[in-house]
Formats: sequence, C-alpha cells, structure tokens
Amino acid sequence: MIDYAGAWDEAGVAEFLAEATIPLRLACRTPGSHLWMVSLWFRHRDGRLECATGRDADVVRYLRSDPGVAFEVSTNDPPYRGVRGRGTVEIEPDPEKAVLRDLLERYLGGTDSRLARRLLDEGREEVTLRIDPAKVYSWDFSDRMHDVAREGE
Repeated sequence: MIDYAGAWDEAGVAEFLAEATIPLRLACRTPGSHLWMVSLWFRHRDGRLECATGRDADVVRYLRSDPGVAFEVSTNDPPYRGVRGRGTVEIEPDPEKAVLRDLLERYLGGTDSRLARRLLDEGREEVTLRIDPAKVYSWDFSDRMHDVAREGE
C-alpha cells in the first residue's frame, strides 16, 4: 500500500506522472554505502514507476546490492510541481526491449533517431527497473507562483 501525502491524491499523482516527460531522478546507495543519483526516463504503470537501462550500468550493480531508493519527478521551470518518494526496486531482464521502446516513443516520439538505434542495438542487453513506491509526496506551487510562470504557459 502506497502512502500518499501532499498536494495530490493517488489520481492526481497518476495524472502528473502520465503527462510528465521529464526524467526521473533516482537516488540509491553504492555497495560502499555512498549516495548515488541518476536521471532516467520513466513510465508510470499500475502505481509503479518503470525505467530502462543497460544491464551493465553501474546503477544496476548498486541496486542489486541495495534495492532501496528515493526518487523525484519535478518540473524545472515555474510554477514548480512534482512528486518525490521512496521505495524499492526490482530488476528484470527485458530481452525484447519493450520498456525501452515505449520510453523512446514517450520521450523522443519514435525510434528513428541515432540515439534510439544505438539503444536498441541487438548487442545491448537491457533491463527494466520497477520502482515500488512506499511513500509518495506531491507538491504544486501553481497558485503561489502563477505570476512567475514563463511567458506563453
């Protein structure tokens, strides 16, 4: 059961995460117990956050050692809004690169770019990181920052 707090309820959090095409910031611990943070594309499915990365990425090794994480998805421009929380990660192979393909569509609008072709290369082994949130906190400063929003928004 996820504990939601802050500006939005579960439905509001789900709506924000479905619309947000900004990277998720994922914090974890290295095997030496140092803090580590990476930015990853994500999708929100059934209350979970799913990311894709290469099987040999450092973060995969770190998460195998300690699956506890913190995460944040937040806007970079006023009015600031976002979601942060903590939870655990499961790592699963993705031999068909299904999650990666979906993320390429979501963030780049397709798989025709040089970056997409490099990421989808047959020789690259992919994994899915599934974040199971335990606590989720949301914020929305739209009301108090309405007069500082960028022009055209």
